[in-house]
Amino acid sequence: MADSFNCPQLPVSPRAAIALAEDIIAASPTQVTLVGSSLGGYYATYLGEQHGLKALLVNPAVIAHISLAEHLGPQTNLYTGERFEFTRAHIAELEALEVPHLAEPGRYWLMVEEGDEVLDYRLAVKKYAGARQTVLPGGNHSFTRWADYLDDVLKFAGLAAV
Repeated sequence: MADSFNCPQLPVSPRAAIALAEDIIAASPTQVTLVGSSLGGYYATYLGEQHGLKALLVNPAVIAHISLAEHLGPQTNLYTGERFEFTRAHIAELEALEVPHLAEPGRYWLMVEEGDEVLDYRLAVKKYAGARQTVLPGGNHSFTRWADYLDDVLKFAGLAAV
């Protein structure tokens, strides 16, 4: 199963991040299930719609081009320490990826915690109406109960017996 998991470090540019993900999807010998958290959920929604894929969205960004606009300027990647400039061009790239409505909500599973201090979970609940939804009290943006759902996530992705 380890060779079935792919979690690349995405480029800062949304356009480049999507291009990388699309290359991985195209090269996959099996059906892909997307999993994205926060901005990754925004990307997974776009990719799910473009390619007809299932996607698990964990505390996803819903209006990334609006919510991230206040962060223009110098930034540091939380995971790599890389310094970069977040620009208006990045915002435009995010806006181009916006999915106004889902073609098939049944392909999606939304997992949110109401205590998310970064994003308003209610926006996601509304956006993903008709999708499978797990809405939990408390928690935070990191989704504190991930381990409780791992077996179900693997089933959803087709990586474990149902």
